[in-house]
Amino acid sequence: MQCDLCGAKEENLFSAIVEGTELNVCRNCARYGKIVEKRVVSDEKNNNIRQIKPRDPKKQTIDVIVPDFAEKIKKKREQLGIKQKDFAKKLSLKESLVHNLETGSFEPSIDIARKLERFLKIKLVEEYEDKKTETIKSASEEITLGDLIKIKS
Repeated sequence: MQCDLCGAKEENLFSAIVEGTELNVCRNCARYGKIVEKRVVSDEKNNNIRQIKPRDPKKQTIDVIVPDFAEKIKKKREQLGIKQKDFAKKLSLKESLVHNLETGSFEPSIDIARKLERFLKIKLVEEYEDKKTETIKSASEEITLGDLIKIKS
């Protein structure tokens, strides 16, 4: 089979959303979009072709920080009887960052939130499912790469 982007002949292609268009792409071109599924695996010995775990391209999950993160962090730290300065040292963070997190004036990155979750054994990151709805493009919208590529069948 052939990659829809670069034309490379590959046995294993991925179905990926590139610029809003679903294409069959090789491993190298898959990095330009979001992989939806591993499309076709071809076994030349037995001539078997099988589909692997399709996913719905309209559903995307993203990690989000819980809205009451500041209260949770402060409450749990106080329950453990740890001062902000010591807490910051144990997590390799600045004391001012811990203070800003607990007052809610700074929202942690996902990495910092995960670090806090492991140490405090609390839930700070939730998975949010974003359901995309299909929209019809108007003539005034810009043309994307996906609009220019014809899908080979």
